[in-house]
Amino acid sequence: MNVFHGFEDLPSFVRPAVTVGSYDGVHRGHRALIERLVAEARAQGGESIVLTFEPHPRITLGRAEGLRLLTTLDEKIALLAELGVDHVIVIPFDKGFSALSGREFVERYLIGRLGAGTLVAGYNHRFGHDRLACDAPELTAKMRVVKVDACTVDGVRVSSTAIRRLLDAGDRAGAERLAGHPLPEHPRTGGVNNELKPFK
Repeated sequence: MNVFHGFEDLPSFVRPAVTVGSYDGVHRGHRALIERLVAEARAQGGESIVLTFEPHPRITLGRAEGLRLLTTLDEKIALLAELGVDHVIVIPFDKGFSALSGREFVERYLIGRLGAGTLVAGYNHRFGHDRLACDAPELTAKMRVVKVDACTVDGVRVSSTAIRRLLDAGDRAGAERLAGHPLPEHPRTGGVNNELKPFK
């Protein structure tokens, strides 16, 4: 698997299928989506690309109080590699990036830089500061959108937030049941990786 930091010096991808998200924890819900991404890419003889963020968006937006990150960037990348992803692009989530509208991000980066033809997204995924829905007409007119339903385990909807709440309540077994893999013993506060290039 190839890992890129930012959108500079990217190769030309072959019929890329892409997904975008924090993917903190790479839990069972994430895994279902990533497996669909890989399957879509392979079905069209293309490449699978995961775009993720560093640091977590809540840190840049000043909403990180009490945030427990489930995985470091390196741990997240390793988990994505296990799922057969071809490429990961790490987006430095800075103020400049957070100011983009959903349409700007899609047109400038997903289409303009990556040439994405297929987007695989969670059922409630939204883009940009204006929260553009993944199935909005202005997006579906430009690329094929595959929506993946929510994942539940024992009647609980799987999410990073649900896992954090279980950890905060001391239910590590329940948290790891939703995650689908062991979780670190200590909470992560999510510092900025200073090696990342500024977003452009």
